[in-house]
Amino acid sequence: MVSASPSLPPPRRLIVAITGATGVVYGVRLLQLLRELPGIESHLMISDAGVLNLHQELEMRRKQVEALADVVHSVRDVGASIASGSFQSDGMIVAPCSMKTLASVAHGLSDNLIARAADVVLKERRRLVLMVRETPFNLAHLRNMTSVTEMGGIIFPPLPGFYHRPQSIAEMVDHTVGRVLDLFAIEHALTPRWSGLKAE
Repeated sequence: MVSASPSLPPPRRLIVAITGATGVVYGVRLLQLLRELPGIESHLMISDAGVLNLHQELEMRRKQVEALADVVHSVRDVGASIASGSFQSDGMIVAPCSMKTLASVAHGLSDNLIARAADVVLKERRRLVLMVRETPFNLAHLRNMTSVTEMGGIIFPPLPGFYHRPQSIAEMVDHTVGRVLDLFAIEHALTPRWSGLKAE
């Protein structure tokens, strides 16, 4: 009797959204890395303002970025698979996250698929990471960040670290994206691990 070959485990699913805040490089780099990792299925949404920033900051078109994802959803398709709690995922990353999207999530508006998918991730007690981009913060921003944190979300401003002495913007981006991947227990070699202060 010939035994059946074991079936492959289902892929881990990560939802990625790119919104209209500055810093679309974080979302693009995240997609590039997820594409290289085996066993991960990426689901992407890009807001209209996010498309504008892709052109402004990286001179990239929507289709170029969408080609990096396994599945692409329209932000207007509130009936998409990721709008349901029955859709299994490891969580969602909004990179970058505008203050408008932050407010929509904080108040449970679900006014587009990005906010609805984030709401689903929170209600199903999965991991939501918002890479918020604004400075300085006003009181509404701070209160919205507090609300999302109280609901179980993670506020992750993409602030560069300098202790590893980055030599380029790309290294700073990779360091930040690597920290985000750590939150989902995804192995990577983007940046050296902290090993303590060097002696004088």
